[in-house]
Amino acid sequence: MTRKLFVTTALPYANAAFHIGHMMEYIQADIWVRFQRMQREGGGLREVHFVGADDTHGTPIMIAAEKEGITPQEFVAKIAAGRAQYLDGFHIAFDNWYSTDSPENVELSQGIYRKLRDTGLIATKIVDRFFDPVKGMFLADRNIKGECPKCGAKDQYGDNCEVCGAAYQPTELVNPFSVFTNATPILKPSEQYFFKLSDPRCFEFLRDWLNTPGRLQPEMVNKVSEWLGEAGEKLADWDISRDAPYFGIPIPDAPGKFFYVWLDAPVGYLASLKNYCEKKGIDFNALLNDPGTEQIHFIGKDIVSFHLLFWPAMLKFADHPVIDKLKVNVHGHLTVNNEKMSKSRGTGISPLRYLNLGMNPEWLRYYIAFKLNSKVEDLDFTGDDFVARVNSDLIGKYVNIASRCAGFINKKFDGKLAASLSDNAMGWIKRALSTADGAERQASIAANFENREFGKALREIMEIADVTNQYVDENKPWALAKDESKVAELHEVCTTALILFRQLTILLSPVLPGVAANVAKFLNDDQLVWADTELASGAAFQPMLGRTIGAYNHLMTRVDAKMIEDLFDAQNQIAAAGAAPAVAAAKPAKAPKAPPLEPLVAKQGVEALAPEISIDDFMKVDLRIAKIVNCEHVEGSDKLLRLTLDAGESRYRNVFSGIKSMYQPEDLIGKLTVLVANLAPRKMKFGISEGMVMAASAQDESANPGIYILNPWPGAEPGMRIR
Repeated sequence: MTRKLFVTTALPYANAAFHIGHMMEYIQADIWVRFQRMQREGGGLREVHFVGADDTHGTPIMIAAEKEGITPQEFVAKIAAGRAQYLDGFHIAFDNWYSTDSPENVELSQGIYRKLRDTGLIATKIVDRFFDPVKGMFLADRNIKGECPKCGAKDQYGDNCEVCGAAYQPTELVNPFSVFTNATPILKPSEQYFFKLSDPRCFEFLRDWLNTPGRLQPEMVNKVSEWLGEAGEKLADWDISRDAPYFGIPIPDAPGKFFYVWLDAPVGYLASLKNYCEKKGIDFNALLNDPGTEQIHFIGKDIVSFHLLFWPAMLKFADHPVIDKLKVNVHGHLTVNNEKMSKSRGTGISPLRYLNLGMNPEWLRYYIAFKLNSKVEDLDFTGDDFVARVNSDLIGKYVNIASRCAGFINKKFDGKLAASLSDNAMGWIKRALSTADGAERQASIAANFENREFGKALREIMEIADVTNQYVDENKPWALAKDESKVAELHEVCTTALILFRQLTILLSPVLPGVAANVAKFLNDDQLVWADTELASGAAFQPMLGRTIGAYNHLMTRVDAKMIEDLFDAQNQIAAAGAAPAVAAAKPAKAPKAPPLEPLVAKQGVEALAPEISIDDFMKVDLRIAKIVNCEHVEGSDKLLRLTLDAGESRYRNVFSGIKSMYQPEDLIGKLTVLVANLAPRKMKFGISEGMVMAASAQDESANPGIYILNPWPGAEPGMRIR
């Protein structure tokens, strides 16, 4: 039976940009997906569908849109427009990214509801719900905060506790308050619709479903089983409705009532897959009903109550085919220097700041993977450890192999590897690729990737790198190159090292897809597949013998510790949040001393200031932050680049800029710059230019020919006005 995988991650709420916790989950899922896509099955590569979506409904988004004077749809579209820079930036390759505010989700959510209603699992009753007397509206669970009724943790939402994971009703909160006005909410009666989770059928199903081997981690089976009770006595009916005004999906045959966001949000997994199938011409229903199809969730431990109680029960009693093949992988939280992430304390990491600092996304992918296992454990990011791990493993062990050997192949042998190897060289290959008991390492590494034991997999891969570096150190190709009588030996040593380097690349490719793609070009590989790591069949070495390779280009730089200082930069984060200073770095930072002021001397060639203007004159020029979403050469022009800009509008702008002498298009894509937004469009030979990007240059360009476009400080967003 051919294995078909439908893989999802938790849907982020569409009221804010991604944070580093999102990136951790997406990186974990992406690594697992990339590994699966390398596996051959049924005459081809395994079928994998990796989809995500924004969770877009609910009162918070409705209120946020109201504050901005736009519709909720426009608000979530604006958030969605910023997702790609994070996903692409960290090489996270979803097949489809969609929205829960979609026709597919309306159809699927209402269809599931009708089936639940027909099975007798929907009930209505009058209940007291929290009402904000200042705002004049009923409050959704996430609009209320207070103390958890189970563990006492403060500042918890009205549906579940992010500290202990317990689920509860908002009326159970201790000292509740409205997140909109801080007012103490009052109780008002309202007719609500409930999913009868307390029904004995739900208990019997969940008890058996949770205890199915391979469904989820043992610690989660134990935790959720406690929530069930001995006979389901702890299961409470679940309020699935909200009153108008509400941004959501209408409940069929119930005017003025909408689905609570936690009902339609998980259905968004299916909606995104359905949308993807429609785009690709795949039969959605046939895929879900295929016996080989599995749905794999990656979620954080703070939302397990919804994914391990309500969602499975909904699928089961809506007679959904995916329920028997649903598996859930739960992970812990990401902490920074052993502290829970907090902007006010300066203990968070901005993923966009990471990218804007020029930090390699694959450093973070490797570091996170090295710390991940299949257990529900928190993962800690420590600056010193990050620098040491990346520089030691990726630079000192992995990249170092190619950098020490590839040059000799090109210089001495016209880029052609040796056509055969001695028994000694083959012995080293077998030693590197085998465990102590003689088994092939790739099988053990594959099992660890499959079981999400990424840390174990990477430790084994680095053991291969250690053996390879030992081989290079003992044979010293740099010394062999100086002796003409050792040419054949040099050829073999460098070939053997590069064969093992290719093996390392294949094994690391789920974690380092960008580096792997560059290595594939360098080694003239059309595709890197897991089967090419098999030692017994010869696939691990035979394809490389006699092959001509390309010129080696440097693959990765070392982490500069200064980057970590800039990444943590607690003072800037705290200032932005208006909080008291706190130090987030592993070591206390000393306040820098201001250098003594020295007399200034006017620099030669500095252009004289323009005539003085008033503030009113300045305000006539509308300067906006813009993101360069695309950049390309202009055919027939020696000076111009064509920039496609996102200035926070509902469209892109086309701008021509005479900066070709200083920039390559690929270096500008994804960067922020400054746009003169209210400049009249100018018709040019090559098209219409709709504005002008700001750049600096010297008065005498013959002395200093540089042209430097302005790059705003990290944190600025497209559309912000410069004042």
